[in-house]
Amino acid sequence: MNPEQLLGLDVGLKHTGIARASAGARLAEPLMRVPTEKVVATLINLIKEYNIRTVVVGLPRNLSGDDTKQTTWVRDWVKQVQRKIHMPFYWQDEALTSRIAQAKRLSSKKIQDIDSLAAAIILQDFLDTPEAERAIC
Repeated sequence: MNPEQLLGLDVGLKHTGIARASAGARLAEPLMRVPTEKVVATLINLIKEYNIRTVVVGLPRNLSGDDTKQTTWVRDWVKQVQRKIHMPFYWQDEALTSRIAQAKRLSSKKIQDIDSLAAAIILQDFLDTPEAERAIC
């Protein structure tokens, strides 16, 4: 039996980064960046291709942990997506992931886009979080 496959999302107004991981290997990898308007169709294809069982979405908040306009927008976006894709969606705090992704990108010889790198960081944080502490959408 294959280990569970997961997708991680760094959702933005214009673009969304997507990452993938195997729960068995517990190592997230950047996958792609797509226009946010095409994320649902892309997710449906990736779910079939990789036999995905879980989607992890980065939850944007300010540094003190409070919700922002972006937080509300992402929560509403996930609710709409859940009407079309019926599987577990989880939240993962995305504080500073874009900055970490930028630093990793600068230190790497391999050029990667910031959005998919941020999605991989979000997904890796999720994998490193004990199951009892994970927040379902």
